[in-house]
Amino acid sequence: MSSKVLMYSTGTCPYCQRAEMLLQSRGVTDIEKIHIDLEPARRNEMIEKTGRRTVPQIFIGERHVGGFDDLSALDRAGELVPLLQD
Repeated sequence: MSSKVLMYSTGTCPYCQRAEMLLQSRGVTDIEKIHIDLEPARRNEMIEKTGRRTVPQIFIGERHVGGFDDLSALDRAGELVPLLQD
């Protein structure tokens, strides 16, 4: 079973699209997306949970991974796939 993936994003964010493509290439078929551009109140929720103001903000299971650069670094280090499988 794979870990749940949650991503705070906007509809026009290229880094959100890249993060989604990277996750899909690693076998993720379901990403719960919270579009903070469509639900502005959720932006404050994201900031409280992560301490960050930019998107994407990605959670794998209960772990806050960070943004696209953080996700990509995890992948390069060989740590993304095991995290997705927990």
